[in-house]
Amino acid sequence: MLSSSVRAFRAGTRRCTRLPVNVAPRTAAPAIASTRLAECTRRAALSTSTKQLTDLSTRGIVIQTLSSVGSRREVQQYLSHFTSVSSQRFAVIKVGGAILTDYLDELCNSLAFLYHVGLYPVVVHGAGPQLNKLLEDAGVEPQFEEGIRITDNKTLAVARKLFMEENQKLTNRLEEMGVHVRPITHGVLEADYLNKEKWNLVGKVTNVNKDMIEMAINHRCLPVLTSLAYTPDGQCLNVNADVAAAELARALEPLKVVYLSEKGGLFDGEGGKISAINLDEEFDWYMSQAWCKYGTRLKIREIKDLLDTLPRSSSVAIIHPQDLQKELFTDSGAGTLIRRGNKLLYAESVQEFGDVQKLREVLVRDREGPNSRQTVDTYLDFLKENKFKAYYDSDMNALAVVLPATDKRPATLATLTITKSGWLGNIADNLFTAIKKDFPELVWTVKEDDENLTWFWDKADGSLSVNGNVLFWYGIVDGSKTLSVMQDFEAHGREMLGDSNLEARMHRAALNATESYPSAPRASVAQQARGFGTSTRSRSSWLPKVPSQNRGFATTTNPNPPLGKRNKTRDGPAKVALIGARGFTGQALISLLNSHPNMELAHVSSRELNGTILEGYDKAQITYENLSPDDVRDMEKRGEIDCWVMALPNGVCKPFVEAVHEGRKASAHKSVIVDLSADYRFDSSWTYGLPELVQRQKIHDALDIANPGCYATGAQLGLAPLVEHLGGEPSVFGVSGYSGAGTKPSPKNDVELLTNNLIPYSLTDHIHEREISAQLGHSVAFTPHVAVWFQGIHHTINIPLNKTMTSRDIRQLYQERYAGEKLVKVVGEAPTVKAISGKHGVEIGGFAVHSSGKRVVVCATIDNLLKGAATQCLQNMNLALGYGEYEGIPVL
Repeated sequence: MLSSSVRAFRAGTRRCTRLPVNVAPRTAAPAIASTRLAECTRRAALSTSTKQLTDLSTRGIVIQTLSSVGSRREVQQYLSHFTSVSSQRFAVIKVGGAILTDYLDELCNSLAFLYHVGLYPVVVHGAGPQLNKLLEDAGVEPQFEEGIRITDNKTLAVARKLFMEENQKLTNRLEEMGVHVRPITHGVLEADYLNKEKWNLVGKVTNVNKDMIEMAINHRCLPVLTSLAYTPDGQCLNVNADVAAAELARALEPLKVVYLSEKGGLFDGEGGKISAINLDEEFDWYMSQAWCKYGTRLKIREIKDLLDTLPRSSSVAIIHPQDLQKELFTDSGAGTLIRRGNKLLYAESVQEFGDVQKLREVLVRDREGPNSRQTVDTYLDFLKENKFKAYYDSDMNALAVVLPATDKRPATLATLTITKSGWLGNIADNLFTAIKKDFPELVWTVKEDDENLTWFWDKADGSLSVNGNVLFWYGIVDGSKTLSVMQDFEAHGREMLGDSNLEARMHRAALNATESYPSAPRASVAQQARGFGTSTRSRSSWLPKVPSQNRGFATTTNPNPPLGKRNKTRDGPAKVALIGARGFTGQALISLLNSHPNMELAHVSSRELNGTILEGYDKAQITYENLSPDDVRDMEKRGEIDCWVMALPNGVCKPFVEAVHEGRKASAHKSVIVDLSADYRFDSSWTYGLPELVQRQKIHDALDIANPGCYATGAQLGLAPLVEHLGGEPSVFGVSGYSGAGTKPSPKNDVELLTNNLIPYSLTDHIHEREISAQLGHSVAFTPHVAVWFQGIHHTINIPLNKTMTSRDIRQLYQERYAGEKLVKVVGEAPTVKAISGKHGVEIGGFAVHSSGKRVVVCATIDNLLKGAATQCLQNMNLALGYGEYEGIPVL
């Protein structure tokens, strides 16, 4: 079993919040904050008004936060930790001038929330962009040397006036929201000239007077500082706001240093947001990357220099102002979290630990019962005789033991024990990242009643629940191996404990030695999570277990699926026939079926490829056939096929569909049809197969399923949460890669013609325009285009609103609508085609609201061959045939 002594493993991946290990709690603060939160939540529950709250009273702020950024438990959990230290040590937040200009409301909403729940961040702001504009209007050309503004008397005079005005604007807006603010424009930052000859009136901070900050917070006021500093003799000096924030942090030693950024974080070489950086382990790696240069390189280096001077519990977050609450109060966070972390040590034998007695005490510390030491000794004996790899820090505040894979089972996370100091020192993230690098496949178990179970679901690739235990795994992409693991766990996991062979003894030793240890979540490298766990102690046995999911048929793999309407008389996988396998979509579906543990291709039909061997399918040698409708009818009569997939061009598949229908009449066997063309999308007797928007039970019960179009899927998912708020006809500007034009040569898939070009087509009345409008029940304009990339679609959707809404309001609607949907990801920035190509889901983001508040632009991306066709087809097949919805789909 896996263990976590600090009721804590929400933290296992992206981030662990960081609190000082030995800090006296602020008297009554947690109780006050929790009481406020509970009262606000109670009042929210009594309110049934749907009127948009424009004033952010305590009630309004908490309602919005709890419903938009995370669960009530997450918010209370983080609130309790943040209020465990003196108020001035909660956070220093640096606000750039561009944020004050473009995101003032989002900033104030977030600050007001913090204030009303009893948190008092120290805010320091700049005004660089505004200063540039004022100087330009005054005919003064800004001068920079080594990236630092040269500040003469005239520039400083303009800057000082501007800083006072911006400070007043921010404090006025906060006071309108009921926040008591203490503007502090001088008296805190003392400075000397940075280099008078080079930069003139530019300062370097030499001292921070904390008295004014502490006095403001003691009087329950939010301190708002400018980045101007003064020499001891009263000369005002210009100080970069980032520098000022860093010096404030060094003086106050806060839990968090927050840099608010329009970009919302740091980005890697492929344009992906970096979720977390653990400097002790990763700094050298980042510095060695070719893409880590200029501003990114400088920022990481500056933050390392800052964190090296702060307690290890401190961290830096770079975040968009509208995501500040999510960054602070949820396990997943939203921006880029940077912390020092801890260096890890490794051992592959008990002797490598050195101090075996210390190891024994570490293993005993979380155990319960009179035989704990005897059990641990048995476990140590097992480790002395068998291979393992252990991960731990120098003080052994964290220890993980992984048993490597054998020919009978994957690698298993057998032990995880972490002290409170270990959690607060952010060791868990480093530990799991290291495990993921060494063990690309891993299994572990938890109890089904563990209150952190949803976290495990999010982090695992798959799961199975049996008799109150849940098996989790990640990285196992071979469908047959996945099925074997699950069946072994379900059928033999307990029985083998009584065996006497070496494998059984290993399982028994691992179980006995770890059964009191809570199981640890999987460390996700792509999207890391952070957090504190709860008092529930998950227990893990030698092999992980998985929970049954709570949403319709979007559940885990069922190794023994219900036969349902198939009336299948034979054993083994479902038989699939693919009619029209030559195209790109057919090839994509073949690839998915190749790794599906419960389906296999029986026939592939293509007139052009008749007689040739099917490539890319390894389960059996399949030869292309040229099946006629008569062949299809007879095969249906004989009950040979469980699912027919029609991958034919529009207007071609009707004879084959009619043949299946005719064959059904003469057979007790009822196969399923999934049509990838547009022929039956408007036929009410067919079920429209978009699982995220159509009741999954309808798809499960259907025999005839019309697979939605690629453009239509992306557009509908991008529009659905706002249908009831539409104030007019939305307009969808769609651009697809040329694979969407099929394999038949045409101008739309002519790469030479497409190079340096964009081709619009079917400017009105496109079939997808009718499809989108019909399914959403609202007129939608759609204009398709084709571009030179191969696969992937981008939609820019212009949506008029029937009421004033904010970007936060809209993003919240999307997050709520698609919560739990594994193939729909709501992101902050506008998603890119490059990021979605080859992926099985849809990304939706942007959420840019016009200044009127009555129009929003939402962007959606989808791979036209996968979620736009083959992946969605497989979802529908899984649901209709009784398998788990995501069976055979690599859910990332």
